[in-house]
Amino acid sequence: MTQTPDSRRLVEIYRRMAAIKSNDDRFIAEMKAGRLTMPYYSARGQECIPAAISVQLTNDDYLVTIYRGIHDMIAKGVPPKLIWAELAGRSTGTCKGKGGPMHVTHPASGCMVTTGIVGAGMPIGCGLALAAQMRGEKRVTVTNFGDGASNIGAFHESLNLASVWKLPVLFVCQNNQFAEHTAYAKGTAVERIADRASAYNMLGVRVDGNDPLAVYAAAQQAIERARAGQGPTLIEAMTFRFNGHLIGDMGEYIPKEQYGAAVAADPYPKYRQWLIDNGHASVTDLDGIDATLAAEVDAAVKFAFDSPLTDPSEIQRDVYATAA
Repeated sequence: MTQTPDSRRLVEIYRRMAAIKSNDDRFIAEMKAGRLTMPYYSARGQECIPAAISVQLTNDDYLVTIYRGIHDMIAKGVPPKLIWAELAGRSTGTCKGKGGPMHVTHPASGCMVTTGIVGAGMPIGCGLALAAQMRGEKRVTVTNFGDGASNIGAFHESLNLASVWKLPVLFVCQNNQFAEHTAYAKGTAVERIADRASAYNMLGVRVDGNDPLAVYAAAQQAIERARAGQGPTLIEAMTFRFNGHLIGDMGEYIPKEQYGAAVAADPYPKYRQWLIDNGHASVTDLDGIDATLAAEVDAAVKFAFDSPLTDPSEIQRDVYATAA
């Protein structure tokens, strides 16, 4: 039975959205200043999907995400200072600076894998869900991917296996309508990715990925089903990315009218105003959250750049097993 989130949880969704935005803005600023040199895949425009899902999860629940998943990591609770250190190639990063933006891992918060291979996270998500099922645990696995990955063989194999074994996994397609530079309709035959769930006898749901309440309700139902042993759910969350495939891609392939309409409907300020208009928080409350997050980002940036660069010898570690 779905329940409407209370004000505390609604504000927490905002806090996670704001954390994603503030870190994303700063990553881009530091890159433009020449202090960070890396490939970076901005998540602006997609903040409310992981925010509305992650508030319903614990650190024991698993997250598998992709190289476009910085927002998923932050929402799930990976400490920003460790993400910043990783992206800056510092020894204090989540993976000692060896993974970079495409391979952040932080098991303490449940962020088990970030994969740079399109579609590769879904089989891993099935494995984590199977392990939890075999141990009799109530933890669920959320595996995120983009619309382009729904055309990869691993998508179909994973959905089929998860349905056969009734695995406690949520397949979350963040459909931002472009697979790298290819518009959705040019590469996908079906109108709705969620419809593909029926081929695997699985519940498929399509929601407005820019509406935190819609995402929350869909995820709540899916999480409850997974914890109760009723199997997986495919959630297609419709959204839009405000930057190109990666920073440096100017996005000329996106129709100007489509881009303008998406930015005008930016879910971040829209949700902020909704909280105020409906009495869930005051301007002062939200300004206070924003100020706290700004200070946290400053501290994370300082931590990263004050940390030592990863020693070259680390490239030989964590590669092969060594004898005891």
